[in-house]
Amino acid sequence: MPFEKEPVYTHGQTPKTAILLCNLGTPDAPTPAAVRRYLAEFLSDHRVVEIPRLVWWFILHGIILRFRPAKSAAKYASVWTPEGSPLKVWTEKQAKLLQGWLGQRNHPVKVRWAMRYGSTSIASQLDAMKADGVTRILVVPAYPQYSATTTASVFDAVYAWAQHTRAVPELRFINHYHDDAGYIAALAASIQRHWKAHGCPDQLVMSFHGVPARTLELGDPYHCECMKTARLLAERLGLNKTDYKVTFQSRLGRAKWLEPYTEPSLIAMGQAGVKRVDVVCPGFSCDCLETLEEINMEARHAFLTAGGQEFHYIPCLNDDPEWITALSNISERHLAGWPTQTAIDPATLAASRTAALAQGARQ
Repeated sequence: MPFEKEPVYTHGQTPKTAILLCNLGTPDAPTPAAVRRYLAEFLSDHRVVEIPRLVWWFILHGIILRFRPAKSAAKYASVWTPEGSPLKVWTEKQAKLLQGWLGQRNHPVKVRWAMRYGSTSIASQLDAMKADGVTRILVVPAYPQYSATTTASVFDAVYAWAQHTRAVPELRFINHYHDDAGYIAALAASIQRHWKAHGCPDQLVMSFHGVPARTLELGDPYHCECMKTARLLAERLGLNKTDYKVTFQSRLGRAKWLEPYTEPSLIAMGQAGVKRVDVVCPGFSCDCLETLEEINMEARHAFLTAGGQEFHYIPCLNDDPEWITALSNISERHLAGWPTQTAIDPATLAASRTAALAQGARQ
């Protein structure tokens, strides 16, 4: 397996630490062609679809990529902003704010953002870090709850890059932060602000992204971590078990996924006489197609059509200061032990370079 060409190394250069904030991905544009490229990469990941490769190839290329891109492109267009995809816009803002917050804590680390699928790719950002002389990298997935379909896939992309890299930087990974006190507090505060402005609902729905039910049976901790997040959030809000409901959205295909499903649950609530529901999506660190279109448009329509009277979508944490503080605290804990707050003496670096050159180093 060939290795990529290494950047020019100069003895005595300052070691650097960086953070790579990784999110799922998004098409480059809300067009069928762009969506087709994105879906082809996303749905070809064996972590995402655990169906025999040959069988899935015919389904993906013979059916899904022929008919789904146009429909999905229209959905993306309904939430697209002048700045671009909401997911990319918010992820980029989070990276900038995270770097600023850590800088105020005397951690001069560079924070880059990347997407697992589409652009900007994980490999391209790791290449940029290498070129900048980064020797230590903390990989921070944007997913609070660990899942093999998301978190592990990010790790796969980093490992794949490392396979082609001769001098691999020190690497650390954050698996999850589903029960982090700061994350829970930020979620609770955002909900409480909404309730203070708009009053309380008859029912709070916590909608998480769904995955096939068999993944739980096979050992994926995702369902358990979602349920723990929901429990801790409910406790923080002082809710009884009858005040909230945990559901799972974004089901793909006919196989059984984690239940109960979000939209059918909302329809049942509307039909049962529930007048107002508030929906929050704790598994998404920033707003995207699944929250802005699937929940705030499709799920809203389903509930109101079924007899509900009020539907409130509570936005994701996005660039909420309390959330950025929590994310920064999480990152800071995982940076522990790396000399990010220790100033390196230029004279020491110069002496190291002189010694290396004296022993025959070229640069």
